[in-house]
Amino acid sequence: MRILFINQVFYPDTAATAQHAHDLLRHLVNQGHEVDVIASRSLYGEKGANLAKRETVDGGEVYRVGRSWFGKGSIIARVIDFGLFYVAAMFKALTVRRPDVVVCFTTPPFIALVGWMMRVLRGSKYVYWVMDLYPDLPVACGVMKPDSLGTRFFERVNRFCLRKADAVVVLGRCMRDRVLSKGIPPELIHHIGVWSDQDEVKPIAREDNPYRATWDLGDRFVIMYSGNFGLGHDVETMCEATKRLADDDRFRFVYVGGGKKKSIVEAYITEHGLQNTVVAGYQPRENLDQSLSCADVHLASLLEGVEGIMVPCKLFGIMAAGRPTLFIGHPDSELARVLEEHQAGFCIRQGDVDGLVKRIVALADDPEGTQAMGDRAREALKVAYGRHQACEAWQMLLESLVESSKRAE
Repeated sequence: MRILFINQVFYPDTAATAQHAHDLLRHLVNQGHEVDVIASRSLYGEKGANLAKRETVDGGEVYRVGRSWFGKGSIIARVIDFGLFYVAAMFKALTVRRPDVVVCFTTPPFIALVGWMMRVLRGSKYVYWVMDLYPDLPVACGVMKPDSLGTRFFERVNRFCLRKADAVVVLGRCMRDRVLSKGIPPELIHHIGVWSDQDEVKPIAREDNPYRATWDLGDRFVIMYSGNFGLGHDVETMCEATKRLADDDRFRFVYVGGGKKKSIVEAYITEHGLQNTVVAGYQPRENLDQSLSCADVHLASLLEGVEGIMVPCKLFGIMAAGRPTLFIGHPDSELARVLEEHQAGFCIRQGDVDGLVKRIVALADDPEGTQAMGDRAREALKVAYGRHQACEAWQMLLESLVESSKRAE
C-alpha cells in the first residue's frame, strides 16, 4: 500500500501534527507500506525555506515545497502563505508516485481539497484527518463573524471536503458530534484519538530531573502549562491563579511553549511583577519526558464553545509522564471526559479562579493522592491512548479503504 500525507509541517518540526504524522509514518513503514509526505520547506511560524526539498526520513520520502514569506504575521499574511502552499502542494501531488490513499490534515485549513483532487484525477482514496474544524475555530474565537460572507463560504468548502472524503477521522466524541451536525454520514466518521508514546515519555522522579535545577524549582510544587498558547485556549484563568498564589513560596508556575496568546501571559507576569513563574520556549522532543515530569500537576485549557472544534493533544503527553491534569473548560469536552473516566485529573470551568486555586492547593497538600492520580493517568495511556494502539487503528482503516477499492475494480 502506498500512502501520501499532505500537511504543512513535518519532522523535524515540533508542532503536534508534525509529530503525529512522523509517528504514523514510522509505524506504516515498519509494517511494509510505502509512505510519501508533502510538507513545507519552512518550520511552522518561521520565515524562509530552511529544509531540504527532498529527503528520506525513517524510510518515507518527504517532498518539501514552497516557503513561508511572512511567518506568524497578520491574518492576511498567513492566508497568502497558506495559498502559496496550496498551489505548490497541488502540483507536487500530481507528480509524485500515485498513492493508493491520501491523508490530508488541517494545516493549512482546507488542504483536504488537494486530497479530493487526487481522488478525482488519480483515483486515490482520500482521508480527511480533522485536527481542527474550520471556520468553526475562528468563529468561536471571535476572529470571524458567524454570519459573514467569508464564514458561509468557508463552511461550504469544509462541508464539501468532509462529504467527498472516503473517511473522516476525528479526535474525540464531541468532535464526532460536530461533524455529524454538518450532515456527514456516520459511517464515514472514525474516532481515532491522538496519542503519546509511553516508551518515549516516561515519569522521572523529582530528584533525578535536571529541569528542576535548570529552572531553579527546588522542592516546590510545580504547576505547568506546556504547549501551544493558541486562540482557543483560556490563559486568563491560569494567569489569575498565578497571581493569587504569588505570595506562597511553595508554588511555581512554569509556562512552556509558544503561540498567539503566550504574549498575554508574558505581559500579565510583567505587569503584576510575578516572581513565582518560569517562562520558556518549546523544549526538544527528546527532552519531553524531563520537561513534562518536572511538574507535579499540569494545566490544560479550552475556551468554552470550542469543545469539539479542537482537542488539545497535550493531555496524552502529560498522561505518559504520569502526572495529573487540571483542565479548564467545559465538562462535556473530550479532555474532561477522559480525565473523569480515568480519575486522572479535574475539570474547572472557565473563569473559576477560586476553584482552580483550591484544586492546586489540595493537590499540594495531598502528595500521595496526587501521585496516585498520576499513576492512573499513566496506566490509562498504556491501555487506551498509546501510540501503538492509535497507529494500529490507522493502519486498519487505510488497509480497509485500499482493499475496498481493489474489490470494486
